[in-house]
Amino acid sequence: MVGHGLVRGRLTFAFAQDFTVFGGSLGRAHAGKICKLMDLAERAGAPIVGLNDSGGARIQEGVAALAGYAEIFLRNTLLSGVVPQISAVLGPCAGGAVYSPALTDFILMVERTGHMFITGPDVIKAVTHEEVTKEQLGGATTHSRDSGVAHLSCADEASCLRAIRELLSFLPQNNTEEPPSAPSDDPVDRCAPELDTLVPEDPTRPYDIKTLIAYVVDEGYLFEVQPDYAPNIVVGFARLGGRAVGVVANQPAVLAGCLDIKASLKAARFVRTCDCFNVPLVTFVDVPGFLPGSDQEYGGIIKHGAKLLYAFAEATVPKVTLITRKAYGGAYDVMASKHLRADLNLAFPGAEIAVMGPAGAVNVLYRQELAAVGAAERDARRAAYVARYREAFANPYRAAELGYLDDVIVPRTTRPRLIAALRMLRNKRQANPPRKHGNMPL
Repeated sequence: MVGHGLVRGRLTFAFAQDFTVFGGSLGRAHAGKICKLMDLAERAGAPIVGLNDSGGARIQEGVAALAGYAEIFLRNTLLSGVVPQISAVLGPCAGGAVYSPALTDFILMVERTGHMFITGPDVIKAVTHEEVTKEQLGGATTHSRDSGVAHLSCADEASCLRAIRELLSFLPQNNTEEPPSAPSDDPVDRCAPELDTLVPEDPTRPYDIKTLIAYVVDEGYLFEVQPDYAPNIVVGFARLGGRAVGVVANQPAVLAGCLDIKASLKAARFVRTCDCFNVPLVTFVDVPGFLPGSDQEYGGIIKHGAKLLYAFAEATVPKVTLITRKAYGGAYDVMASKHLRADLNLAFPGAEIAVMGPAGAVNVLYRQELAAVGAAERDARRAAYVARYREAFANPYRAAELGYLDDVIVPRTTRPRLIAALRMLRNKRQANPPRKHGNMPL
């Protein structure tokens, strides 16, 4: 079934697969209807929502069914970044049925009934002798927590459809429009005294960045995306002064907020999605660096971390960055620093911006000197050197002197400062050099 309608008064196109007819498998005629819908959505400049419940290509039709899938894949690709594309996986989807959702902007899965996998449990058992259930192999929990394929896991179909409506409320109709605004009773000049003491003075103590975000955004509401995948970074949509924004934030409560492979992939994808659809980016930084370890290096943290760097550097939407506590090493550069064309960079007074933390820096800079003295004197000297390093480098004022920060702000004023920045940047225009496309480190 294909058609169009209004979601909160805005035109939206949708198609749905019916599992009661040949298991929802896709044939030539079925694919033709979906392709016509996608072509019409392109001409009308409106989002596409797919309700997926399919066993894959219709075996009886052979190559004609495969051709139908390829035609859909082509349109998914050509419409990427042109109109929002959202996929809901309501039932079992196998083989070619999973690649169309994978090419869309967001995937939502229904728990217990929604499944995605290239080859099902029976084929896996026959080929590799591995026994695995559908839920373990491709359930909503697996893809929302472990693989990162799904952006949201929903308890039932009704909550899935509500989430899609909410998600659409933050996105424009197409890439030529601005995201919709929403009226808010939350005063734009509201200060939050709680922020003055939320971030611990001890740089080793964790805190929940979501609490900070809640004090800042309209009504304290964050529509979080991929909440269960790579929780050491938080991404999602919110509003500031009624305007939709994309939020990217390190989470000190998980892995101390370190960037790792999964966090880099999660944030890079979100940043590029926001940039596609003109959603301004607000970045909260508290990052001690990239997660060390052989697993990370063997897994390609260099390449995957570069994806996040690439995404922030490439983005031309308004970019506002706030350093709440730590910004060390290459991770400082990656997290929407001034050097990646961020428009306004702010910091709390207790922020530390340096190549590395004071203790680590002292161990490197004074290694020989500390090794040459006794234990008691070593500890005393180390403490003195750490204090000296922190005073000289691990504060926001040196970065501000160099122009890498635009201001050091009182934490309680975060909300009005961010809203003022976004209003100033509302008509920002910036373009990248002419090219066919960049060569992202995939």
